[in-house]
Amino acid sequence: MSSSRILAGAVALSLALALVGCQRSPEPAAAPKPAAQVDAARLTNAATDGANWMSTGRTYDEQRHSPLTQVNDGNVAQLGLAWHHDLEAVNRGQASTPIVVDGVMYVSTTWSKVFALDAKTGKLLWGYDPQVPGEWGVNACCDVVNRGVAVWNGKVYLGTLDGRLVAIDAASGKPVWDVSTIDKAQRYASTGAPRVINGKVIIGNAGAEMGVRGYIGAYDAETGEQLWRFYTVPGNPKDGFENKAMEMAAKTWKGEWWKLGGGGTVWDAMAYDPETDLLYFGTGNGTPWNRKLRSPGGGDNLFLSSVIAVKAATGEYVWHYQHTPGDEWDYDSTNHIILANLAINGTERKVLLQAPKNGVFYVLDRVTGEHLSSKPFVDINWATGFDPKTGRPVENPAARYSQTGKLFMASPGPAGGHAWHAMSFSPKTGLVYIPAQDLSQGYLAEEGRKVSKYTFNIGYDFQKGSLPQVTAIKDAVKKTFVGHLAAWDPVAQKEVWRVQFSGPWEGGVVSTGGNLVFQGTPLGEFVAYSADKGQKLWSAQTQTGVMAAPITYEVDGQQYVAVVTGYGGALAIAAGELARDTHTRTNTPRVLVYALGGKDTLPQDPYVALPLNPPADTASAAVIDKGFKVFHPYCSNCHGDAAVSGSFIPDLQHSPTLLDAAAWEKIVLGGERKARGMVSFAEELSKEDVEATRAYVIHRAHQTLAEQKAAKPAG
Repeated sequence: MSSSRILAGAVALSLALALVGCQRSPEPAAAPKPAAQVDAARLTNAATDGANWMSTGRTYDEQRHSPLTQVNDGNVAQLGLAWHHDLEAVNRGQASTPIVVDGVMYVSTTWSKVFALDAKTGKLLWGYDPQVPGEWGVNACCDVVNRGVAVWNGKVYLGTLDGRLVAIDAASGKPVWDVSTIDKAQRYASTGAPRVINGKVIIGNAGAEMGVRGYIGAYDAETGEQLWRFYTVPGNPKDGFENKAMEMAAKTWKGEWWKLGGGGTVWDAMAYDPETDLLYFGTGNGTPWNRKLRSPGGGDNLFLSSVIAVKAATGEYVWHYQHTPGDEWDYDSTNHIILANLAINGTERKVLLQAPKNGVFYVLDRVTGEHLSSKPFVDINWATGFDPKTGRPVENPAARYSQTGKLFMASPGPAGGHAWHAMSFSPKTGLVYIPAQDLSQGYLAEEGRKVSKYTFNIGYDFQKGSLPQVTAIKDAVKKTFVGHLAAWDPVAQKEVWRVQFSGPWEGGVVSTGGNLVFQGTPLGEFVAYSADKGQKLWSAQTQTGVMAAPITYEVDGQQYVAVVTGYGGALAIAAGELARDTHTRTNTPRVLVYALGGKDTLPQDPYVALPLNPPADTASAAVIDKGFKVFHPYCSNCHGDAAVSGSFIPDLQHSPTLLDAAAWEKIVLGGERKARGMVSFAEELSKEDVEATRAYVIHRAHQTLAEQKAAKPAG
């Protein structure tokens, strides 16, 4: 999976192992509104219902486009804040797409909590906390995020971080049933939004870096009973295969891959076509990333990094398309899937559109899986071309780092040319709006293999070479850390316009009938662009970064535009290093809702510059280098490459525990903060290791002080 990750020691590691959490009591509940009554007919006809946003992509085709026009390119400058609702004051990522049905908004937050709000006023109706154990955060690749909920016939469905599927009464917020969808002995996690299709709740899971076998499952919406399960990679052949698809897939694997799990988790994207009853979903990377370790002898390793179509009623395999055969660059295909009808070569085709992490935009026939076209939408160097008929890549031989044994600087890196941030397709313009990024990364095969409970078992070297050598590579890679919003013509396979940004990891998007595209940024700005030309027409400050995709809806004749703010998770660390102020501020994540003439205001920006006051930098170069080698595989996933955090986890350079070796040890080895996600690492780290990491962070803090002093103007 990976929502997205970057090699620590060479770049900003974007993987958040969910460590620190902070909780507050919910507001008193207001009188409940009528429960949302959403059934098959309403979801099938959602495209014509502009007032509601009834599923994570608004419609089954996941176009994330609204026909509403009250807010448009002619009056968007009059948009003002209508209301806001503070979420828990935690420096964690907020990735949720709100659902709005019949005047009620349902929004999920970090640690898999759900809140129901009056969509017109923001009044809290109820809150639900599934009580996810804090220590489960160590199983989350990329922060303890939750991407949203689903609704169906008076219930709200939630996938929890610890792998449960919960049905909540939409009127009262009380749980109706609660079932586990995973083997609790394995390191699975659930962060994606479930979908409901004809009384079946569909949900996948995450954990490819943790050594699990991916699958997607369907559960009865009334009882929680499992109805079917489709595995995405084959298991041990001696146990027999679940179906012919797994038997077929096993022929593309070598060695004893099942002992390492296989990977291929389904942690985000899905779409559904009611006409064919086909459910489409994307799969993630393998375990480990290094193909030589997981599948000695090579092979395509189906169904890694693929899009798969199954019958929604039964889970029966229909077709697949693999974007990256034998993937070993973490090129997930779990990215947003869009269904549309387009004229291809003069003939209308039912198509599936996807821009996975490998940096290539694909157009497939969604009925048959036939490849129609593919073209890079960002700069790539892992492939030199593509077969015009099949789309199969012509690989750059140097890209197979597991075979060459040499460092390969890949474009894109594991963060991808496009990550999990939602795209949008506008039927009015015919364009797909892609939160794209140009991010390189160095890959070097791991020498030997150590399976760890607390790090990512991916099979390449996090810190090959000395600290100065790795720092030099990281500095070179940082020059490519930029993103842009691309308006892409899927028929002509070309970029029509772009908005260039100074950093990566911009938020998801929504397009509207008013010729608008809305997007948030990591630096705390919510922006409206013209959908046809990409002109910036309006913006508002949000006081914290935005990753989640906006929505728009209507209540009592008034159109609203809503977005959940709060920055963290994958690549937040990178953004934090590029924009140094993000890691020294603690802002409240919120639901922000705008309307024409809105008069609400946010409280004063609670910017607080944390002190940087480390103890003396007295450790030897050898100890500091040891601390560097321990810090990056164990700590940087949350606390940042080079100990520069990305706003969602404390920046350890500023931590007062640097002054107290005993306090540092109590946290790292003693598990003093386990309930907030910071588990004990005593199984794998010694006291000497832990003290070396403290020495390394102290050293980095002094380097930062020196940088600040050099940058300060004279006088």
